[in-house]
Amino acid sequence: MLGIETSCDETGVGIVRGTELLANVIASSMDEHARYGGVVPEIAARAHLEALEPTIRAALAEAGVTLAELDAVAVTSGPGLGGALMVGVGAAKALAIALDKPFYAVNHLVGHVGADLLRDDAGDAPLELPTIALLVSGGHTSLLHVRSLTDDVELLGETIDDAAGEAFDKVARLLGLPYPGGPQIDRAAAEGDPRAVRFPRGLSLPKDLERHRCDFSFSGLKTAVARHVEALRDAGEEVPVADIAASFREAVADVLTAKAIAACRDLRVPRLLLGGGVVANARVRALAAERAEAAGVALRIPPLSLCTDNGAMIAAIAAQRIMAGHGPSDLGVGADSTLPVTVVQA
Repeated sequence: MLGIETSCDETGVGIVRGTELLANVIASSMDEHARYGGVVPEIAARAHLEALEPTIRAALAEAGVTLAELDAVAVTSGPGLGGALMVGVGAAKALAIALDKPFYAVNHLVGHVGADLLRDDAGDAPLELPTIALLVSGGHTSLLHVRSLTDDVELLGETIDDAAGEAFDKVARLLGLPYPGGPQIDRAAAEGDPRAVRFPRGLSLPKDLERHRCDFSFSGLKTAVARHVEALRDAGEEVPVADIAASFREAVADVLTAKAIAACRDLRVPRLLLGGGVVANARVRALAAERAEAAGVALRIPPLSLCTDNGAMIAAIAAQRIMAGHGPSDLGVGADSTLPVTVVQA
């Protein structure tokens, strides 16, 4: 199974055999977006056009297979950037038609859960379901109740404004740190005091939890950081970048992990899976591990190479669909930038 992922700024092509990872090749256009401080949709789409063919060839070479040996072709059909998704969907359809192979249009967010299937360590226990899944990336922050990777995913809550990854990028810019903000904040925070500033925890007060128990909000946190930095500069004081980065990171990690563990407790699901690029954040992983252990919740984190957007996770979900007896997608399916997470296959 070959999977193509072009929902944002990374062109990912992966090849799997069942749950065995054969190839995972990613071409990133991050450097092209860095000068603008964020992802520019048109630049992303054009970068995918340029990178897709060589990335497919590289994945085939890494896997040691030919196009003729593929059994099916899968692609992310949504959610994501509309233009970027169209590039991948068009390419996958062309391949499927040219090779006379089945075509599978897969949900990007469910793919992040499926990444956990592709583990190198044979000693790892297989993924157990149901599980609560916390997906955190530049464009998405979602809590899911996953009862089946093929046809039963429930959205418990999501961000009502900025995603966590967006907040990292915006705060990094406020602190004069380069794009992408996540790794830069993580690096700066390692030298800072997470208790230096008590930044707000969005939607965490009792009055908020009544309506938004599983939802997230990071816009207010971003604004609080901006006001704090502005006040320091107006007073002629030096901005303690490391302390602010550490305090901001702590606020994000606190909210993410607290709500995820609460969902496990509320639904009596003793399992939590983390996915998405922000999972690379050291504090998010550490606090999740600490709280999961205290709550008696089994924590799973896919290999970090599979936490960012990649084609292998899309191929893995399609393979699960095939093994469960589901048929392919219709070739009339198009890119859907707002595809609901409850739709595993378009």
